[in-house]
Amino acid sequence: MPDPEKFYLTTPIYYVNARPHIGHAYTTIVADAVARRKRALGFDTWFLTGTDEHGQKIERSAKAAGIEPQEFTDRVAAEFRGLWDCMGLTYDDFIRTTEPRHKESVQKFFTLLKERGYIYKGSYTGQYCVFDEAYVDVAPGAPCPDCGRPTETISEENYFFKLSAFERKLLEFYEANPEFIRPETRRNEVISFVRSGLKDLSVSRTSIKWGIPVPSDEKHVIYVWLDALSNYITALGYGSNDPSKFEKYWPADLQIIGKEISRFHCVYWPAFLMAAGLPLPKSIVAHGWLLFEESKMSKSRGNIVRAETILEVLGADALRYFLLREIVFGNDGSFSFDALVQRYNSDLANGYGNLASRTLAMIQKYFDGVIPEAAACDVGICQDAPSYIATFGKEFEALNFSKALESLWGLIGNVDGFLTARAPWKAHGDVSENDMRLFRADVLYTAAEAIRIITALVYPVMPDAAAKVWSQLGLGDIKKADLKNLTWGGLKAGTKLGELGPVFPRAEKDAITRMQDIEQQNAKATEATQPTTPEHHTSKLESIVDGLAVAISESTSESSAVAAFTDAIRNDIHAGSQTPPAAAETQTTAVPAPAETSGIAAAAGQAAVSQENAKITIDDFAKVELRVAQIKVAERVPKADKLLRLEVDLGYETRQILAGIAEAYTPESLIGRKVVIVANLAPRKLRGLESNGMIVAASLGDGKPVLAGFLEDIEIGARLK
Repeated sequence: MPDPEKFYLTTPIYYVNARPHIGHAYTTIVADAVARRKRALGFDTWFLTGTDEHGQKIERSAKAAGIEPQEFTDRVAAEFRGLWDCMGLTYDDFIRTTEPRHKESVQKFFTLLKERGYIYKGSYTGQYCVFDEAYVDVAPGAPCPDCGRPTETISEENYFFKLSAFERKLLEFYEANPEFIRPETRRNEVISFVRSGLKDLSVSRTSIKWGIPVPSDEKHVIYVWLDALSNYITALGYGSNDPSKFEKYWPADLQIIGKEISRFHCVYWPAFLMAAGLPLPKSIVAHGWLLFEESKMSKSRGNIVRAETILEVLGADALRYFLLREIVFGNDGSFSFDALVQRYNSDLANGYGNLASRTLAMIQKYFDGVIPEAAACDVGICQDAPSYIATFGKEFEALNFSKALESLWGLIGNVDGFLTARAPWKAHGDVSENDMRLFRADVLYTAAEAIRIITALVYPVMPDAAAKVWSQLGLGDIKKADLKNLTWGGLKAGTKLGELGPVFPRAEKDAITRMQDIEQQNAKATEATQPTTPEHHTSKLESIVDGLAVAISESTSESSAVAAFTDAIRNDIHAGSQTPPAAAETQTTAVPAPAETSGIAAAAGQAAVSQENAKITIDDFAKVELRVAQIKVAERVPKADKLLRLEVDLGYETRQILAGIAEAYTPESLIGRKVVIVANLAPRKLRGLESNGMIVAASLGDGKPVLAGFLEDIEIGARLK
């Protein structure tokens, strides 16, 4: 018998500057579902996850907590691993970048790149984003173009990787391997980034100590991204005395990441591997953000939801199903306790759980708990089952989890309707007792066999529930079952049912309140135990500014100026925790406050007016990233006379922007129009919708906005300088 086909998949290794939340859980649950499905299909599967534990953020966080970096990382890494174990995730290895096995392999990897002529020593002076652990090409004092946080000016000796040598090679590889980066939006972004030109990359630091020392030059530590990305091979024993796992499983078949780290994984990582002469991963797939009430979950926003909260109230399978069914993988997705409970009750308690419970209860009642022999089955259910099996497999393989589950729940609905129509619990006229028994046998076998197929397919998504139903069907341990070739008729007549019990009890009305209370109690406990840091204050001030932005925007037509004003406050908040006040001065557009506006709006206008005559430097101007965008979608925002919701194409991505121009422009007049947007504003919410940027417009004397534009044709995404 030939050896089974191998399948190696990875999650990103999670940065240990904060405890895990359901955003981290989402990535790992997806990987776990894929791993379970591959194992069920007979693949020799290796599933890696772990934690990224080096870098300046960790060094500073540990100092703020008053402990050594190693103790700090030990605590948070234990929380990640503890949560994954509590959720029953089936990872095969958990790599920590502070482990000796990783350190030794990274040093060998660094040495190999240096020996092959791709690493050289130089010096660097420029801006560094501590939050992203990345060097950025911006002016001194300018915010990071990726996260919007303040950057720091550093000047130090570094080792550099010749990233510029791989520009053409990467583009040729992307062209030859269209499945390497998914989805298409991320692929386009990465290709655009590489085409814009690659600069050599710093791969060491001398100003920090928390990292892996450079071999033979220990005043340098290996820069966090070369260190972190290497985990995917060091965990397999690359460069060790036993490289057997590396030789067996590399290259990775699937690497799952969040979209914000696409550049590092799709540009730097393949370039490192090319330089080392190693095979590249087969596919890197980036998922979207998990939004809580339309905002990305993050420590600074203070809107983190703990997975433990959901486990305590509804269980792990409820969370797993919700995340894979509710969110289209690759896109941003929304999470709320209300949506979770609604999906739980409709799909699990009233759907799959109810179908299994009532079918098996009737088999228990009418056939003494033994699967009856059927003379016939419903033609629709029997004939359609192979199509459902094929569709589920095809969509799951393509990582279209939501579509796969939607299709499977179509089968659940059909079987449920079939049972209701046949009503085997009712007496049917003058039908004899024997004929009634045969009728019930046909109906209940059909339903039970469909449940077996549904359970086998849903097992990777809801392993605990599937294991319960499988056992109740009398089929034993699902982990030992052969699920490779599902065909109708696999449930044998005469099989004795196992012990019956509810699979998904209906969630009570207080489930949402209970989860909200648990989160509030946890937030208070965390706030009481964590040291006060500038970031902690910043998140609270930003929450106030978000509320101020909404209040002002709903009381004045000058939404562009409002955005500028509130974003100026945000910049000052961040700058105040990092730089002297003089370096954080920001000019905003003058906003005359209408007489009818609220006191808050008037104060905003006066504050802006007071800066009207302030002068700015070229460095101040460089902070604003202006880009050309084309409007693809324009529609009015319900119950907001002045707001339009726009979707604009930047060439490398599509964004949603809210603009207060509805009184000057009709939605249909804007479709296809090229406009100027401020691309590096922090997202803000208006009327419950998130706006990612700001349309640039002039304000006439009567307050009417006029959009900025061009006489010449200009490329979408071009930056204004």
